Amino acid sequence: MSTLRVRAKKKAASFDQSSDSLPLRSSGRQVKKKVVEVVPDDDDDASSEKKYRKCEKAGCTATCPVCFSSAAERCAKNGYTSRWYHLSCGEHFCNECFDHYYRSHKDGYEKYAAWKRIWTSNGKCEPSPKAFMADQQLPYWVQCTKPDCGKWRQLTKEIQLTSQMAQTYRCGTKPNTSVKVEGSDQCSQPEDLRVAEVSNHWWYSMLILPPFLKDSVAAPLLSAYYPDCVGMSPSCTSTNREASPEKVEHCKAVSVPGMNQYFQPFYQPNECGKALCVRPDVMELDELYEFPEYSRDPTMYLALRNLILALWYTNCKEALTPQKCTHHIIVRGLVRIRCVQEAERILYFMTRKGLINTGVLSVSPDHHLLPKDYHNKSVIIVGAGPSGLAAARQLHNFGIKLGIQMHRLGERCDLIQESGRITDPTIDKRMDFHFNAILDVVSEWRKDKTQLQDVPLGEKIQEIYKAFIQESGIQFNELEEQVLQFHLSNLEYACGSNLNQVSARSWDHNEFFAQFAGDHTLLTPGYSVIIEKLAEGLDIRLKFPVRTIDYSGDDVQVTTIDGTVWAAQKVLVTVPLSLLQKGAIQFNPPLPERKTKAINSLGAGIIEKIALEFPYRFWDNKIQGADFFGHVPPCSSKRGLFAVFYDMDPQGKYSVLMSVITGEAVASIKNLDDKQVLQQCMATLRELFKEQEIPDPVNFFVTRWNTEPWIQMAYSFVKTGGSGEAYDILAEDIQGTIFFAGEATNRHFPQTVTGAYLSGVREASKIAAF
Repeated sequence: MSTLRVRAKKKAASFDQSSDSLPLRSSGRQVKKKVVEVVPDDDDDASSEKKYRKCEKAGCTATCPVCFSSAAERCAKNGYTSRWYHLSCGEHFCNECFDHYYRSHKDGYEKYAAWKRIWTSNGKCEPSPKAFMADQQLPYWVQCTKPDCGKWRQLTKEIQLTSQMAQTYRCGTKPNTSVKVEGSDQCSQPEDLRVAEVSNHWWYSMLILPPFLKDSVAAPLLSAYYPDCVGMSPSCTSTNREASPEKVEHCKAVSVPGMNQYFQPFYQPNECGKALCVRPDVMELDELYEFPEYSRDPTMYLALRNLILALWYTNCKEALTPQKCTHHIIVRGLVRIRCVQEAERILYFMTRKGLINTGVLSVSPDHHLLPKDYHNKSVIIVGAGPSGLAAARQLHNFGIKLGIQMHRLGERCDLIQESGRITDPTIDKRMDFHFNAILDVVSEWRKDKTQLQDVPLGEKIQEIYKAFIQESGIQFNELEEQVLQFHLSNLEYACGSNLNQVSARSWDHNEFFAQFAGDHTLLTPGYSVIIEKLAEGLDIRLKFPVRTIDYSGDDVQVTTIDGTVWAAQKVLVTVPLSLLQKGAIQFNPPLPERKTKAINSLGAGIIEKIALEFPYRFWDNKIQGADFFGHVPPCSSKRGLFAVFYDMDPQGKYSVLMSVITGEAVASIKNLDDKQVLQQCMATLRELFKEQEIPDPVNFFVTRWNTEPWIQMAYSFVKTGGSGEAYDILAEDIQGTIFFAGEATNRHFPQTVTGAYLSGVREASKIAAF
């Protein structure tokens, strides 16, 4: 006859008051302790009775816990202990092993104390006994790499998992050797039943401590952060911090072998805004939206996201796949299985967002970057500029139908007068100071909320300039006035327009967002190498101007001028702003009024360029290795006419200069033919280099973006009375069917090829998600 005896409850152990019993460390309520002893039916002898105790963690599925540690001589193994300590469903250690490390008179205490000192010196979270067990004692799990197996196997706790071991492990192989256990096929052995539980949604909520990765590839990039704040273990030597984040005033980008010094994925502590970087210790809003389960404790997400970013930035010439990430995930316990599963989800999300696996990657048709769930879409892209090609390349690599040299530009720019004299740099510096001071006053003016009326930027600059002259009594000489006009022409180049059309309130709206860091560089082969690479392998139909886009039905109907009709589920419009303003494409139904107003509140800026190839580099002696030089205009009416000349091949192989025409000067050449524009440019160069003979160019080219029928502009600007919000409105899709890309849809980086490209990546992500 079986009997059931219940022991009296013991007083709670002192460890109950440690941080491990705080609500943050447990997702289940604490229940009253129960101790149960079971006596076999066939024997009443006390020596033969079998004792056991359930895990006290509410919701734990382990009915008969087993101690993974086996550190203490009297370890409970799978028998009775006064208390089980829960790390996860399926991972527990007994009170005897707890005492072995936690009690100062026990043999394991020194090991625990040494670990605790390292953890405290590097980390921010508490070095509790549970954290020690998870970081140092839990056994590793590794997946068989045999294609037809893939089973997870538990290693003994003494074995240290490495990336190389994870990459090559096969069932039955003795770790750290190539010897395989003899006998029957080890892959045929059943997988541990605990592995299946890890995939269940509730398993992660029962995890007491978040996973901290060991020897993460991201560690060298994040040495200024507390490791545990960015998902890494403080006990690893690779995560030793360089300095306390509270004391770091400005951390420079960390140099990592194989990574470009300007190609950095993470903000450093207290660093100013930097485009296309993420904070490694915080989830972005779109990440929280996609992965709400990590909103309470983002440690696992941050650990995996940072690892994936670091892997991509280390080698961005090859597509990053889940398989390439798996063997870099080093963490003890069953949670490694969950990390590998989650890494795949996170990698696909980051790919879709264009954070990784982007650019001119060539992807095999049989190995798309996103799983088949994303392939059941058809898309038409109208326009094949940088934004259209960027979106097309992304979608093509996703599986949806459908090696560049740089030269670092120096800072020196000598200003040459038409007399041939080089302007004293102190004059340039003084006038640059006054010019920037005027813009600072404009910034202060727009902070005044009582000023409700916007005014043209040129008008406001002139008003401030006159007030300064009147109040200070300072009079600039003729040369100083001319240098000031040069700086104004540079501003018109930046805006793409005469300053009297530009909003004084919003002319530099994008400067409030993080911008790119690093040097200014020149793509010596030209942008065409990127465009051609993006276009490689894509289905591009030229000479098919689109007349109408009808999205009133189930599919979108795109009709070209010759009457050809194309149908798709989605359409991405990437044509220049000027064509939208002039109604070159008719939409049915018409575009929403909100979008139409935004389109018309922006200006279609115009600049032109001229490139000249000479038989030799006549300018070298005078500008002495500078990458560009400036032309001081003789009067305000000549402002913007060949203001800066750029050396397009600083290495000296070719003799090519390029200059720009901006502001009112664009209108002055509108009715001139190319040879007349060349004559004006050569006359300017001969004034700047009066002391020598200037050869005639052997070749030249003048842009005509203003009159090109499918361009009609250079880049956008905010017109007087408009705001930067118009860029966001232009970027809004219509009914999840019609999408828009181009520099005029990128509020952060308008007026640039980069902005156009990134807008295409952005829309590819949106289309894939719908």
